[in-house]
Amino acid sequence: MPTPTRYLDPVALAKLASMELRARTIVEGFFSGQHRSPFRGASIEFADHREYAPGDEIRHLDWKVFARSDRYYVKEYDAETNLLINIMLDASGSMGYASALPGLPAGRHDGLTKLQYACYLTAALAYLAVKQRDMVGLVVFDEAVRLRLNPSASPSHLAALLEALENTEAGGETNLSATLETLALSMGRRGLVILASDLYDEPERVLRGLGHFRHRGHDVAVFQVLDAGELDLPQRGPVLLEDMETGERLMTDADEVRQAYRGEVSRFVGAYQQGCRERFIDYLCADTRTPFEQVLATFLGRRAVVRR
Repeated sequence: MPTPTRYLDPVALAKLASMELRARTIVEGFFSGQHRSPFRGASIEFADHREYAPGDEIRHLDWKVFARSDRYYVKEYDAETNLLINIMLDASGSMGYASALPGLPAGRHDGLTKLQYACYLTAALAYLAVKQRDMVGLVVFDEAVRLRLNPSASPSHLAALLEALENTEAGGETNLSATLETLALSMGRRGLVILASDLYDEPERVLRGLGHFRHRGHDVAVFQVLDAGELDLPQRGPVLLEDMETGERLMTDADEVRQAYRGEVSRFVGAYQQGCRERFIDYLCADTRTPFEQVLATFLGRRAVVRR
């Protein structure tokens, strides 16, 4: 069957062709690959010596050390491994928002909902992962998990993942913090966990949920996807605001509340920026006015240098 391509932008992927999706912390894996593993094995990067034990391969003996110490030592290397990636996609009702603001790049993101923007990010990340033979999985959720695809590196799995993105629609309320805590307990093997969400929940609770992944040894990255209209409140005069998840409505004057509104948004985003930094979580605020490949290029560029 043909691979669904709605969210695979060939122009964007061409711009990312020379970049790699890498782990920034030690990961676990089964195959020989490009990411640092906590397990010792045969590889090109020397790690340490240890004293010879019966059963060790003689070819790993360091004869120069033997000549100096008259004792047998074995060379150890850092095994390289394929990366296990789980992408968690927020599909709650608030992710269905899109504003029609002037000045957006023509033919690019005008009219894109936050969910669609997040799907473009997800599709590109999944494509890059499979291209470099890493295993990628997908979790779609609102107040609970809707869909879960276990990680795989096969092209057929990528097609299934892309098809799942095409069939995903925004709806339902958010229970982000509880969902994160549940998912953290279900992901056993360490790897890279990526969250794409507007993060509309109490920052302290969400950060605690993300902290569960870090505590269990995962590398964590967060894309906070926000619409330009949410960041700026560009409307003029009387405006009716509606909560897309609860239906609650509020009538206000945009000109009177704009300054206070922008201050609250700044504090909201700042809480996630600081909280993620304190927990060594990779954080990016993705404004839907910004081409998604530009956001991904920033994210991938940060990971060009791997840290232990």
